[in-house]
Amino acid sequence: MRTLLTQEGLDRALEEFSSWRFHRGAIRTRIQAADFRAAIALVGRIAEVAEEMDHHPDIDIRWRNVDVALVTHSAGGITELDVKQARRIADLAAEAGAQIAVPTHPSDGIEIGIDCMDPAAIRDFWRVGLGLTEHTGSDGTIDLIGTEEDSPGVWFQQMTEPRAQRNRIHIDVYVPPEKAEARVAAVVAAGGRLVTDEYAPSWWVLADAEGNELCVCVR
Repeated sequence: MRTLLTQEGLDRALEEFSSWRFHRGAIRTRIQAADFRAAIALVGRIAEVAEEMDHHPDIDIRWRNVDVALVTHSAGGITELDVKQARRIADLAAEAGAQIAVPTHPSDGIEIGIDCMDPAAIRDFWRVGLGLTEHTGSDGTIDLIGTEEDSPGVWFQQMTEPRAQRNRIHIDVYVPPEKAEARVAAVVAAGGRLVTDEYAPSWWVLADAEGNELCVCVR
C-alpha cells in the first residue's frame, strides 16, 4: 500500500504545481484546450498514461475544459503516485498547447461541522445518512467527503464537555422515493434512532447518538 504524503510533502507538491490545488480530498486542476475536439483528444492521451501507470484520475469534460482530480483511493489520500501523474498530465497539456488554470467555484467548499464528545460514535451515522465516504487526513483525523467535488463534507469537532441545550441545526438529505426506507434502515443500523416517522413517506426524522438530527426526505 502506498504511503500518504505528509502535509509538508503535499505543500511542496502544490508549490511545484501552482495551477493545481488540494480540494475535497484530491489535487485538482482545469485544462483548457483549444476546442471540444482537442479536449477529447487530450483526455485520450491522459487515459493512455493512466493505463500505463495503472492509476486512473477522475475526469470531467465541459466543452473545452478538462477538469482532472487525482487521489490514491487505496491509500485514502494523496501519495507520490498522484504527484508523478500530475507531472505527466502537465507535460501532456503543454504538448497539446493547452492552458492549465486552477478551477474556480462559487466557494472554496462547504463543510458541516458537528460538535460532539465522541466522533467515532456518530461518524457512521452521518456517513451512511448522507451517502459519504471516510477520508483520513495527514494528521490522522477522519472526515467525511462526497464523490462529487461540490458536495459538502462533514468534520467532527471534539468537545471537552457535552452541550446541554438542543442543537438548533439539522440536516436534510434527499433520496429517490424508492430508496428512502432503505436509507432510514441503514442509518438506524449505523447507530441512529428514529425520532419520528409521522411525516413519512415525505420525510423521516432521525438522530445520532448525541441527539443531532437528520431528516431523510424524498424528492
